[in-house]
Amino acid sequence: MTEPLLRVRNLRKYFTQRSGLLKQHKHYLHALDGVSFDIRRGETLGLVGESGCGKSTLGKTLLRLHEPDAGEIVFDGHDVRALGRADMRRMRRRMQMIFQDPYDSLNSRHTVGDIIQEPLLVHGIGKPQERRAAVVALLEQVGLPADSIDRFPHEFSGGQRQRVGIARAIALNPDFVVCDEPLSALDVSVQAQIVNLLLALRASMNLSLLFISHDLSVVRHLSDRVAVMYLGEIVELAPALSIYSEARHPYTRYLISSIPKPLVGAGGRAEPLRGEIPSPLNPPGGCRFHTRCPIAQDRCRVEAPQLEIIASDNHQVACHFRDR
Repeated sequence: MTEPLLRVRNLRKYFTQRSGLLKQHKHYLHALDGVSFDIRRGETLGLVGESGCGKSTLGKTLLRLHEPDAGEIVFDGHDVRALGRADMRRMRRRMQMIFQDPYDSLNSRHTVGDIIQEPLLVHGIGKPQERRAAVVALLEQVGLPADSIDRFPHEFSGGQRQRVGIARAIALNPDFVVCDEPLSALDVSVQAQIVNLLLALRASMNLSLLFISHDLSVVRHLSDRVAVMYLGEIVELAPALSIYSEARHPYTRYLISSIPKPLVGAGGRAEPLRGEIPSPLNPPGGCRFHTRCPIAQDRCRVEAPQLEIIASDNHQVACHFRDR
């Protein structure tokens, strides 16, 4: 088997928060706590989980928009954590991001042409006329007319703005793109168009994608494999078909049970979860899901399960009672 394009091992990211009258008490928010996975060339890995579980933090940490506290990020054989500022800038030609909010991610004072050509300027690519021609080609590639180049973001709809953001992300012809919930701010009618655009770009550019979303029906359509995240940890990772037909973690089963019935396929509804997701400032001991899990037992409260391969298709689950 060929080496993965991206290899992540035991990745950790903590944020410091202070409390008290004089801010003398220091607390650590466990955003990522030992995350490991691979992404192959041309593959889309879907990442799902409730809000606050660490999905967006993971995407930004991979690109070192957040500096990781521990762990390993290897991209095409390069240790990303060991790269200096200049080398990391060059690496970002190959690692890009599509942001969640198409309104806040675009500078309202710049024209669409300026926004899309900015990566080319930063990396010193082309002369002014060549960059303008490249921007026109990118606009056409994402389904926008060439005359959009001299217009401003406020003149576009949300879906059109997201297309501008996608054009900016692919301007440097990257190998890997983090899609940080790129559909969540869009109307349902527009979401399908953006999904089809991403599928077309993945095929034509051989892109590898990390597609972050809370919408499991969209993830099912777009992803080759799916990782399920809970409170800073991956609890299940498997091919998309296996996740949706043979989910083994009770949290995954709950998420799938929330999909409208016609999209779920075989299987009934999972038992409802108890309570709210715990605070990442003070995550539970043992299995982090045990405070809400309908099948938790004493062992779950004291012993953290490891992510283990349970099937020939590399289906991985972190649960002591995955066969129940």
